[in-house]
Amino acid sequence: MKDELNDYKDFLQQISDEIHFFCKDYFPDEFVLAGQIFFKFLFLIGLIFILAFILRNLTNLIFKFFFDKDKYPVMKSIYQAKVTNSVANLLALAFGNYALFSIFYRHPKSFVFLERLIGILIVFVLANMAFKFIKVLQNYYLIQKDYYKIIAINSITQTVRIFGTFIFSVIAICVLFGISSTTVLGSLGAITAMLVLVFRDTILGFVTGIHVATSKNLKVGDWVAIPKYSIEGNIEDIDLLTTKIRNFDKTLSTIPTYDLLSTEIKNLQVMSESNTRRIKKSIIFNINSFKFLNDDDIEKLKQINMIKVYLTEKQKEILNSKIGTDASEKNINGIQLTNIGTFRKYAYEYLKHNPHINQKETILVRQLEITPQGLPLELYCFTTDSNWERFEKIQSDIFDHLLVASKEFDLEISQISLKI
Repeated sequence: MKDELNDYKDFLQQISDEIHFFCKDYFPDEFVLAGQIFFKFLFLIGLIFILAFILRNLTNLIFKFFFDKDKYPVMKSIYQAKVTNSVANLLALAFGNYALFSIFYRHPKSFVFLERLIGILIVFVLANMAFKFIKVLQNYYLIQKDYYKIIAINSITQTVRIFGTFIFSVIAICVLFGISSTTVLGSLGAITAMLVLVFRDTILGFVTGIHVATSKNLKVGDWVAIPKYSIEGNIEDIDLLTTKIRNFDKTLSTIPTYDLLSTEIKNLQVMSESNTRRIKKSIIFNINSFKFLNDDDIEKLKQINMIKVYLTEKQKEILNSKIGTDASEKNINGIQLTNIGTFRKYAYEYLKHNPHINQKETILVRQLEITPQGLPLELYCFTTDSNWERFEKIQSDIFDHLLVASKEFDLEISQISLKI
């Protein structure tokens, strides 16, 4: 091995000598030295590029043809992130650092400059390689479809890029000026408070990304609602500083990522995944239209199939309750049916018999607190389809029917006229 290295050294020195004497023979005296250094430098750069090209294509060929991409997701991730290119460049620069002493042995004063130049290039390649290794993790979890870990990796990636760029810049400055890195890094203690202040949002975004990934409350693609910003849509991206949400009107909203920790967020994705969506909507009735039902009213409403059995049973219960009761002819004495209560039962039965309502989930028809506008009667149930367009059609059909059906019960819908 040592003999082979000596052979390479002799070969490089031989080419260097040919360049040296060529410039000496054909260049004017005042340009000989500059020409020798310039052409030797071109030879060194060309040597590095050729070696990097050969190594890069060789390693990519191995990764491309000798590894099953589905069986070896790690290899596939490395290949996609092009880490092999950085490795090839690093090896080529290392060889160039070795070769420069043989090529420029007649110009020892240029050693320091060339060493520092190659040193800076090595620092840049190492920085690029470090960032690509994080890209490997992103590619791997994309292949595995682990979206929660992708969020954490995205936060880590951007944090590493920011702080890594700073650290590698310090190292590059140290290499360029030949100063000790401990001298530069030691002075950072004086500006720590300033760095924390400058990178406040970055640090908070990093913490939020880790929290979101570990808690698994949110991920890219989830359907969310954020009341604070009046936003409802799908998460398009969660990065270190901002979270992008595509609203249903196709507009794009952006909020600070650290707000995901402190702001109320409703994750509605479960409705989409379970293919069910909640209806929670009220009809407001005019209280003046409420009344007790007499026998004629009950007989008329018995023609409605959904409440026929209910009315028959209630009618018997009412008759039994009036036995032995004074002034039994007055409706207020004993058990009585009201038009609003009977309509509430009808609305409930209508939902129970509706094929578009999920019968395994909660179904409620309830009265809410009376308002100046009237009595709200709320429907609370879940549809069997979470698609927005079909959900709105199902909900509209239900309320269309109930709004018109309320007339059969002599009920009036409250209407408020607004004066401008």
